[in-house]
Amino acid sequence: MGAISGQRRRVGVAVVGLGGAVASTAVAGVQLLKRGSNRLDGLPLADVSVPGLVDYRDLSFGGWDLHGEDLASAAANHRVLSADQLSETQGDLADLRPWPAIGNAAFCRNIEGANQRLVPSHRAAIDAIAGDLRRFRDGVDGVVMINLASTERWPEDTTPFASLGAFERALDEDSEAIGPGMLYAYAAIQEGVPYGNFTPSLGADIPALLEFAEQRNVPVAGKDGKTGQTMMKTVLAPAFKARSLHVDGWFSTNILGNRDGLALDNPESLKSKLKTKGSVLDSILGYKVEDHLVDIRYYRPRGDDKEAWDNIDISGFLGHKMQVKVNFLCKDSILAAPLVLEIARVLDLAQQRGDGGVQEQLSTFFKAPMVAEGRSPEHALHRQDQNLLDWLSGAA
Repeated sequence: MGAISGQRRRVGVAVVGLGGAVASTAVAGVQLLKRGSNRLDGLPLADVSVPGLVDYRDLSFGGWDLHGEDLASAAANHRVLSADQLSETQGDLADLRPWPAIGNAAFCRNIEGANQRLVPSHRAAIDAIAGDLRRFRDGVDGVVMINLASTERWPEDTTPFASLGAFERALDEDSEAIGPGMLYAYAAIQEGVPYGNFTPSLGADIPALLEFAEQRNVPVAGKDGKTGQTMMKTVLAPAFKARSLHVDGWFSTNILGNRDGLALDNPESLKSKLKTKGSVLDSILGYKVEDHLVDIRYYRPRGDDKEAWDNIDISGFLGHKMQVKVNFLCKDSILAAPLVLEIARVLDLAQQRGDGGVQEQLSTFFKAPMVAEGRSPEHALHRQDQNLLDWLSGAA
């Protein structure tokens, strides 16, 4: 379970988007473990024992959401958990209510909520977030921040992100290029809190905030959680390469009806998502797949029960054509929630080890993994997993 010898370490996980399906599922999962469940399926590091890696049961949660309902109500609305799981965690989740969030409708048009903190400036927003983090730090041994908020649109003007100095000036000028995700990331780094971005939105991955993280020696990782369809791509593409099977085309489509799907129903937010989902194949295969198409549709009746289809056209020996078809029916949050827990645990361990800046060992959990300047990301899942295990063991 990753428990440490001697005194147990308690870590607070500050979640941006605490009321969402992924966050409420993660919190409920930890509560079920605390109540004696031994179901560790889906937790990639459950069997890894490393000194300093916090036990799942020693994670506690707080965070922000534009929707102010308690997590028991949120979990019931998301319809991810079974009736028995909802009943067993009702009391614990009902006691957890999101803090007022920093929002900006210009960056995420389809997601609105009354639980919003109104602030006069970017600096005031950062101060408010930082204050929440300091209060949350009381009573725990460490805090990490995970961004699980809905996908933000890509800013048109990225010039303020080129350096920390330029970003600081943009903050002072309340630049419209700066979205909520970047404000949360800045506040985390300012407070020395490790930051993980599970969304496609811009956060600590911009040059300015990478500079800030390195300057403050704060661990950062991201972005966009690799859960279902893209995870399968990073398994299958290395196999095709190993057998010299040429990928002529790869058509991917998704339908989902949860709050994340609703956010992606906005074309500008969808563009951010497609940037990360479409980036892995060429890197793994070593050539551009000209007909790599990715389609995502919001389909309300499905809720969190996502369905992904892949049609893969390949050429083999003597130019003969073949096809592979994959149909993945899954609960989006059931795949994502355990990865969030692992990211939080590894970020906390990196903080203990004094490893600041980009945490490349967490690449296995992301579609568009952050890497140090001048390096190319590794996308093949088997190599990513080995890199993480090597880092955990101290071999990396």
